[in-house]
Amino acid sequence: MSRTVVCRKYQQELEGLSQPPFPGPAGEDIFNHVSAQAWQEWTEHQTRLINEKHLNMMDKEARKYLTEQRGKFLSGDDFDKADGYVPEKPEN
Repeated sequence: MSRTVVCRKYQQELEGLSQPPFPGPAGEDIFNHVSAQAWQEWTEHQTRLINEKHLNMMDKEARKYLTEQRGKFLSGDDFDKADGYVPEKPEN
């Protein structure tokens, strides 16, 4: 049986991550309170933010910005969208 958590973003019990996404207290918090679905959605959104906003991950301010956006996204708060991003239409 897979591990479940009460997801902070979706406020319901969902499948959890198999391990913390990164070391430290923030990774442990995500492991204990964020579903695998919400984490997958965040990683996709993070990639869009990096690409569309041309973020340099060597820049401390860019990393700080993404950390703030991750917190907002995973808590269900308002978060920044990628400028110019248009979701792909599913093929029928």
